[in-house]
Amino acid sequence: MKRLLNLRMRRSGTGRTGRRAGAALALTALTVPLTVALGSTASAASASPCHGLRGPYQKQAEKFLGLRVDGRQSASDCRAIRAFQTSHGITPNYGYAGPVTWGVMRVVAQQKAAGHHPNSAHKCPTGKGRIACVDLTRQISWIQDGSKLVFGPVPIRTGRNGYETRTGAKRIYWRHLHHVSTLYHVAMPYSQFFDGGQAFHSISGSVWSAPGSHGCVNMRSKDAKKYWSLLRNGDDVHVYGRKPGT
Repeated sequence: MKRLLNLRMRRSGTGRTGRRAGAALALTALTVPLTVALGSTASAASASPCHGLRGPYQKQAEKFLGLRVDGRQSASDCRAIRAFQTSHGITPNYGYAGPVTWGVMRVVAQQKAAGHHPNSAHKCPTGKGRIACVDLTRQISWIQDGSKLVFGPVPIRTGRNGYETRTGAKRIYWRHLHHVSTLYHVAMPYSQFFDGGQAFHSISGSVWSAPGSHGCVNMRSKDAKKYWSLLRNGDDVHVYGRKPGT
């Protein structure tokens, strides 16, 4: 009797195990093809070739990137333009030298040209002590103390058309390290407000991405953190120029 009971128990266990194994195999049959399909799609997207389309700013892009300037879209040209688009958050990153890509290249060129003398035109006051300067035209900002450059210049992203960052003499009046916008419900780390709801703060995305902010001066995290350490309530801010496209 005991041997018969053990035999029945083993058969019953084998049945449950078999059913579980069958269910697992059925589930695998459903999920594996989907996973493979998604994986292959993702891989194809990341490794997709350049489209080879010649944009209206092909020659300008070639010159900016130090390529052979012939106005023809070679495979190497396409890869170089696409790499620039990817590193600067431009989508779609097809290697097409369109107006958005060329606009970002122009801004980057101006930022590089600023070098260690961003205030060479003396458009930011030098007689106010510690001051944060914001040049909307070149999309750069820096901190100076008198005529001495303290930090920067760094790339920024200011207000888009219709939400322009307001120009003029300002002062930092409120700072909030872990601020969250009550209007747009997005994080604004290292916020330093200088004009109504407009502030310096970091963003998680690209500071070169179009069309721009809702008026704030967007910064890379490391730059916003440095500004936080250098500025205090009451420090001056001077905003001037005009952002391209506004």
